[in-house]
Amino acid sequence: MKNKVSKRKAFYIALATLVAISIWIYADLTGNPDGTARIVTKEFKDIPIEYLDADAALASRGLMLLEEGTDTTVDVTLQGTRWDLAKVDRDDLLIQADLSNITTTGSQTVSNKPGFKIRTLSQIVSYSDIKPYTATVNIGELYSKSVTVHYEIVGNVAAGYSGGELEVSPASFEVRGQKETLDRISYAKVTLDIGTDAMATVSRELSYQYYDEKGQVVDSSNVHSNVETVQVTLPVNVTKEVDLVMNFKESPGASLSNVTYKITPAKITISGDAEQLRNVDSLVLADFNLVELNSAALYNYVIPVPEGCENLSGTSQATLQLSFKDMAEADITTSRIQYENLLTEGKYVDLLTLEMTVHIFGTTADVERVTPDDILVVADLTDFNNAAGSYTVPAKILVDTTGDIGVAGNYQVRVDIREGSAPPADEPIEEEPTE
Repeated sequence: MKNKVSKRKAFYIALATLVAISIWIYADLTGNPDGTARIVTKEFKDIPIEYLDADAALASRGLMLLEEGTDTTVDVTLQGTRWDLAKVDRDDLLIQADLSNITTTGSQTVSNKPGFKIRTLSQIVSYSDIKPYTATVNIGELYSKSVTVHYEIVGNVAAGYSGGELEVSPASFEVRGQKETLDRISYAKVTLDIGTDAMATVSRELSYQYYDEKGQVVDSSNVHSNVETVQVTLPVNVTKEVDLVMNFKESPGASLSNVTYKITPAKITISGDAEQLRNVDSLVLADFNLVELNSAALYNYVIPVPEGCENLSGTSQATLQLSFKDMAEADITTSRIQYENLLTEGKYVDLLTLEMTVHIFGTTADVERVTPDDILVVADLTDFNNAAGSYTVPAKILVDTTGDIGVAGNYQVRVDIREGSAPPADEPIEEEPTE
C-alpha cells in the first residue's frame, strides 16, 4: 500500500513540474499586454574579432597588423525571446572588421560588423549592443627577408642501410613582419623523426620554427609567410652485392648447357633507394643470341646501374668471355623434299629441286648421328595459292633426330605450279600390267 502511495506522489510531482514549465513558456511567449512574446537579452563575452584583408590588402601597401595594441575580442548582447536565445551558441556569432581602407601605420579604429555564421539566426534574434563597437588596431610597417630552412633528424636507419642526402622543399622562403622581429630570425628549422631502424625512404610535410643565431626560438606571432609547411624527404639507401648476368637466348644446336662462359667481375656492390633495390639481386648486362657465337669470343659491356643508384665497386665495365664446349658442323645432302600449304583445288605442283645440301651444327656426337634420311626440306606455298608458273619459294628444314641440332642459313626450293591434277604430258604414263 505504501508503495502505491509513493508512486502516485511521484506522478503528481512530475505532472506539477510539467504544468509549471508549460505555464512559464506560455507566459514568456505571451507575456506582453498585447499578447506578444516577451523580449529579453543575453550577453556573450570575449567573442573573437576576425580582421578582413589583414594580409592581402595591408601587405600590398607595405603594412601589417600587429598583435600588440590590437583588440582581439568584444562583448556582445543579443535580444530575442528566451526560447530563441536558447538556440544561439557563442560559436554562432561572427564579428568582423575590415582593414582594406587602412593606408598608414599607427593605432587606428575600425568598425566591428556583427553577423551570424548560421544565417537563419538573424531572423529570430538581433544584436542590441557591442562593446567596444569600434576596434583598436595597431598597424606597423611591413619588412621582408628570405630565411633558409635547417633540419634536424631524429631516429636511426637499420643496420645495412644508410641515409642519403636530405631533400628540403622549399629550401628557403620569404617572411614578412616588423624589422626588429625579422632581424632576430636567423633561420627556420624542421625536425624529421624517421623512427627506429628505418628501411625505406621517409617523406613528411613538417611545420617549422624560427631561430636566432644563438639557436633560441623566436616568437612567430607577428611573422607572416605564405609557406605553411616544408616538404622533407630522407632517402634511405641500402648497400648490397648483386650478380652480373647475361640474358642468353638458346636455339637448336646452341644451348647454354654446351657453353662455357665467364663474366668479370661476377659481382658488384651498389647503393641506392632501399625500396627500389628491395627485389634487385642481379643486373642484366645484355641479351645474347647463342646461335651467333661461332668461336671463342670476348665482349665488353657497360654495367647498367639502376637510375638513382651508385656503383661502389669502382668499375663501370664488365667482360664476357665465352665459347662452346663442343661444336661440330656438317653439310648433309638430302633428297627428302616436300611442299605444304597449297590450299587451292585444281593446282598441280612439280618440285624442280630434287636435292638440297643443308648445313647443320651441334655437338660432335649429335652431328655424327644425322643421316640424309633425318633431314626433311618443306617448301611453303602459302603465298602462291593463286600463282601459276615457276617460282623459288622459301623452305624450312626439319631434322628428325633425338640430338640437339641447329640449322644454319636460309633455304629455297624451285617449284612449277600449274592448273590440273595430272602429270605433265611429256612424262610417260605407267600402264597397269596385263595378265
